[in-house]
Amino acid sequence: MTIAFIFPGQGSQSVGMGKALCDAFPEAKAVFDAADEALHEKLSTLCFEGPEEALKQTANTQPAILTVSVAAHAVFAKHSKVTPTFVAGHSLGEYSALVAAQAMTLPDAVRAVRARGTFMQEAVPAGVGAMSAVLGLAPEKVAELCLQAAQGEVVSCANFNDPSQTVIAGHAKAVERAGELLKAAGAKRVLPLPVSAPFHCALMQPVVPRLEAVLGEFKSPIVPVVSNVEAAPNAEAAHIKQLLLRQVTGSVRWVESVQALETAGVTQVIELGPGRVLCGLVKRISKSIECLNVEDPASLEKTLAALGGA
Repeated sequence: MTIAFIFPGQGSQSVGMGKALCDAFPEAKAVFDAADEALHEKLSTLCFEGPEEALKQTANTQPAILTVSVAAHAVFAKHSKVTPTFVAGHSLGEYSALVAAQAMTLPDAVRAVRARGTFMQEAVPAGVGAMSAVLGLAPEKVAELCLQAAQGEVVSCANFNDPSQTVIAGHAKAVERAGELLKAAGAKRVLPLPVSAPFHCALMQPVVPRLEAVLGEFKSPIVPVVSNVEAAPNAEAAHIKQLLLRQVTGSVRWVESVQALETAGVTQVIELGPGRVLCGLVKRISKSIECLNVEDPASLEKTLAALGGA
């Protein structure tokens, strides 16, 4: 059986995430302690107790989800003998995947995504940018209509999440214009997203040099990491930084990433981290990949049972 580990991105957060793992497993507690130490603050308390408003701020959300994901991975690695053939993550989740693949350390990753989140928040003044999820329209059509709607501003496809869900991002007025065109073209729904910045589009360009300055060196991953921007496995340490920098303004090619796993023979994926968002997307992308998840002791038990004790 060929298995991949996948790691969620922003939007999967909820107050209380990771607490049950931390209470039940010393290896999870060690991850939270290491993240708190790396940031010189109680990120663990924010995960476990909120407040929700603070957890929703991008600069907090990113290190919080990463820490919970790495804790879930640490617990699963301790309690199973499963070795993945590939790892992948959605946007921010690519950093969690790199930690799982031992290409970067948890302290380096948590500091990097705190900086990434801060830079993203600061790149575009509040209200200038926007994102919307487009449901029920072919991605090629969404891309085409974004070009029409731009009119000298920025609006483009940010996330190709599943065959019928594409997220667009850019200037607020251009996103609104695109929304009208998309609805007229037959989109079932165009839903504005409650985000603090327009991620994965050209408006994020100011983030790139700032992030480059804080990203350190990477080790060769012990398993290939399927990157968002190329939707292909990478095992070269020297290539990682450029992939992460291109990811800031580039589209998250999640549909193609899952298809790349399927083509490589993956039959099961395990989502490690808060929620089951990626499991839902994988089901809509592939009929042949089974998705399991680990976010708390109950889901761990269920996943281990499904794997025959692993």
